[in-house]
Order: sequence, then structure tokens, then C-alpha cells
Amino acid sequence: MTVQIHTLSNGFRIATEVMPGLQSATIGIWVNAGGRHEAEAENGIAHFLEHMAFKGTKTRSALQIAEAIEDVGGYINAYTSRETTAYYARVLSGDVPLAMDIVSDILLNPTFDLNEIEVERGVILQEIGQAFDTPDDIIFDWLQEVCYQDQAIGRSILGPAERVSSFQQDDLRRFVNAHYTPDQMILCAAGGVDHDQIVRQAETLFGHMTKRGSLSGIEPARFTIGERREIRALEQVHFALAIEGPGVRDSDIYTAQLWSSALGGGMSSRLFQEIREKRGLCYTIFAQTGASEDTGATTIYAGTSAEQIADLSRLTMVELGRAASDLSQAELDRARAQMKAGLLMGQESSSNRAERLARMLALWGRVPDLSEAVAKIDAVTLPQLRGFAANMADARMSLALYGPADAAPDLAALKAQLAA
Repeated sequence: MTVQIHTLSNGFRIATEVMPGLQSATIGIWVNAGGRHEAEAENGIAHFLEHMAFKGTKTRSALQIAEAIEDVGGYINAYTSRETTAYYARVLSGDVPLAMDIVSDILLNPTFDLNEIEVERGVILQEIGQAFDTPDDIIFDWLQEVCYQDQAIGRSILGPAERVSSFQQDDLRRFVNAHYTPDQMILCAAGGVDHDQIVRQAETLFGHMTKRGSLSGIEPARFTIGERREIRALEQVHFALAIEGPGVRDSDIYTAQLWSSALGGGMSSRLFQEIREKRGLCYTIFAQTGASEDTGATTIYAGTSAEQIADLSRLTMVELGRAASDLSQAELDRARAQMKAGLLMGQESSSNRAERLARMLALWGRVPDLSEAVAKIDAVTLPQLRGFAANMADARMSLALYGPADAAPDLAALKAQLAA
């Protein structure tokens, strides 16, 4: 792996990875400023700020930003998560300097034009409205809220409409000044890149920034037990169950991912085979493990009819309980193969490589070789997996339901099913 890392004197970090044979590159800046860094009154502002990044700078209009990238066949985008906001572009290798210039421009020189703020406010309010009309999206926001009640990590990334409606230019500037500092930024590039050239340009573009640190840290996460049931006349009941699990720094994270893969990670998984294939109780059912710096959860999701939600819920808990005693070596081996293949295949993309550089550097201060992750996946044994499954059957849980969910068992009934 040809990863190189450099830190400017103001704390701004740069990581690059050459991917031989690639004629393109992904370059972006990951900022340690997401939903978890917002005060309650700021909920949604990190996402609002991401939208405003493309609405004009001191030297480029919104149209000129789009044209500059698309004139060379490139692509530019951004996203906001609970821990990070990222701004990135994918271009041909020869256009990396242009991409760096544009990405730095939208970060360092935004105008936050008052008219554009109002236009984008309307766009975001439409996005919030669309989320409410997309049950298999909104249910995960509601589940997050009950898992982390009254905490920044539990709030929606989009924010509530009333907050978004109130943000002003000064609010955006205040959040930038507090969190968009050089020591909270990581520039990552992967593909056909030249490390030394990128470092030189980064020094020119970002070296003048003053290191001062974020004004506030993040509140430690506390997983809470809760339930949210929204009754609505939909075609299906949307069922989402979260089980407290390890954070990404925890040594059990690989075991957790293997467990959720065996449970509901594909067409051969227990939940898919038992509930969809054998009984036809749903079209979609899956389990997945997510983790942040200090917390994590395995989520089981399914959509089914009002008449079948009770059976689906009961069978889901049966499979959760059964996994503690009879997960097989074949299931572990299959989950292991799927996990390693997903990890390694994903690294064929320059965008995924750049994302991994940023994530690893933020978490560990270094970029471990992929062989370290593969070795940890290979090290998980069947007794460890069964022991973890037993612990998860006993762990704290939260539940969200959306649709014609009157007949769905509540959380206490689901837990009682595990104890039966």
C-alpha cells in the first residue's frame, strides 16, 4: 500500500494513496464537524452548511463551480454524517490541481449569499418533507432518536423544519469559525495522484489557516432503551430493531459485523431464509452493524403487512435467540468471506480509498494496512461468535415501527420472546 501522510504546521493533515494504473483520482476534505458537534439549537446546521458550499464563493458563482468541474468531465459532491462533513471531487489525474482549488475555494471562501440561503432553505425543507414520505428512510432516524434520547448523536442530520427555517448567515459563519479549523480537517486523495504535488498545493491553499481547535467536543454516547410507534395508513408496517453493540474502536467490532452478516447480511442469511424464503412474510429483511467512535448498534429492518407483523417480529426474536447456540462454522466462514470480499472489492474505487484514508486517520492517527483488518476478521472463532450472539440477545434494545402497526408486539413482548 502506497499511503503517504503529511501534517502542516497548523495541524492540517494530508493523506494520499497511489493506485497504479488509474487515470482518475478522488480528492476531498473531511471535516470533523457533523451532527454530533451541533448544539440542540443548531440541529441541522452542519447539513445546511454542506448545501451552501456549492452556492458561490468570493471568486466563483454556483454555476461557475459546477462548470469548472464538469468542463473537465469531473464530479463534485458532499455529504454530512453524525461525525463528519465531506467535500470531494473525482477527476482525471491531470485535473487534480483544479479539483483541489475548487474544493478549497468552497470551504475557505463561501459568501453565504442571503438570497442563496433562502433558496437552499427551501430545498432542504423539501428534503425533510421527502424523508417523511419515505418510510424506509425516516424509520432509521426515529430509531436513532430512541436509541440515543436527548443526545446530539440521536438527532436527525437534516434537523427539524422549524430549526432549518430559522438559520441565518451569522449562524453558518459561527459554526464554520468554531469547527472548520485546520486541525479538524483531513485532505485525502487516492488514485492517480502525486503526493508531493498535493502537499505543495495544500501548503499554499491551507497553510495560512490558524490552528485553534474546535470550541467544543462531543458528548459521550449513551444507548437508551425506547420505542416509537407511528401509526399511519401505509401498505406495510416498517419494523426496525436496534441492539446495542460495540463502537468502531472496540475489539469486538469485527465479531459484531460477522454476527450481523450471518444473521441477516444476504440471501443465505438466517433471517432472509427463515422469514422471507420459507414463510414469505416479507420482501425485504436484513441486519447490519453500524459503529461510531464510542457506540454502535446492530439494526434489523423488515417491511411486512399489518396481518403478518406479529409473526415476523416473533420469528426475528427466535432467530436472535437461536444464534447463540447453533451458529455453525459454515455460517461463520460464509460471513467471513463476504466481509473480506466486500472490504477488498470496495478498495478498487478511488472514492472508497480516499474515504478510508480519512476515516482511519481520524480514528487512529494512522492508516493501517488492509491486511490488519483481514487478520482480525480471520481471527474470530466460532465460540467467540456464539458468545457474542448470546451477549447480544441480552443487550439493550430499542424499537421503531411505522405504518399500520397496531398489532405489532411492543419492545417488552419482544424481549420476553427471547427469554422464553
